Amino acid sequence: MNTSIKAIIIGANGYVGGELLRLIADHPKFELAAAVSNSCANQLVSETFGHLSQALSGTQFVSRKDWLSKVEDGSNVALFSAAPHGVSAGAIATAITAGEEKNLTLRVVDSSADFRYPEQSAWESIYGVKHGAPELLSHFTCAVPEHLNTISTAHIGHPGCFATASLLATVPLMQSDLTEPNIFISGITGSTGSGRSPQAGTHHPERNSNLYAYKPLDHRHSPEIARLASAASGRESTVHFVPHSGPFARGIHVTVQAKAKVTVSEDQLRDVYVNAYKNSPFVEVVSTTPKLKNVVASNMCHIGVATDGDSIVVMSAIDNLVKGAAGGAVQWMNRLWNLPETTGLTAAAPGWT
Repeated sequence: MNTSIKAIIIGANGYVGGELLRLIADHPKFELAAAVSNSCANQLVSETFGHLSQALSGTQFVSRKDWLSKVEDGSNVALFSAAPHGVSAGAIATAITAGEEKNLTLRVVDSSADFRYPEQSAWESIYGVKHGAPELLSHFTCAVPEHLNTISTAHIGHPGCFATASLLATVPLMQSDLTEPNIFISGITGSTGSGRSPQAGTHHPERNSNLYAYKPLDHRHSPEIARLASAASGRESTVHFVPHSGPFARGIHVTVQAKAKVTVSEDQLRDVYVNAYKNSPFVEVVSTTPKLKNVVASNMCHIGVATDGDSIVVMSAIDNLVKGAAGGAVQWMNRLWNLPETTGLTAAAPGWT
């Protein structure tokens, strides 16, 4: 593909939006056409994201009603939504309608939770509000890129960051049928996972030098993880998920535990993951335990394993804002436009963050 694809980012003023802006600024095929934010319209992107002052010098946010003027009729458009849950679906529906009127070839990747369930009733029962565009649910597929070879829809709902880390660690184990169908997941996330708007759980004096669980066994990501894990593995299991808030800004570390059906060696367990991800450029099975500093600000997932023969432990580490959101969205969008999925995503983790 020799022509550039116009990139539109809805909700561009949040943390995920900022990461999308950073990744798109260096992408060789996606050209930023509009950073969409009603609350920041006509302000310089660099006033919100100082670290992007060189990459996006002079670029301003635009309102939702103005982004369409930034693309020509008949353009190819990669539409990323980083809008909040419950808001994103309506914004996407409006954008798709407007794009049809302008004869745009539009592909959408949504980083919110609005298109993670194919059933309107399931989504509404978990999120407690009416879905903003139920007529579009059948037009979206939800999965991590590593677990779906063929895309049958024009648009993608990206799994959540906790779900991404958990699924990458869990699905090969379920496929192997080495364990009992009870999966116990403990995950620790950085404060950026709560979004840019300040709240009690992300207030620095509360979060710094602190560690605590929240919504144990009752988090809304639990049914998402269970559904996507079963869909990807072809096996049913019960997921017991306990999330924790960690005293760092970026990253997720997940530990998955399960009871082995038969005695399993560490080499056997590692081979399960090496074979599962041998064609997945963003997943590395490491020989030690995964560490956040080795993946933060990259699109990588590091996976480590351990076993005493009777119990199995699988650990995964990702950057919640990149692999768990913006990077995973770009990876999906690359595939939607038939580009190599690594395009624009191969920068190494900075280390010592």
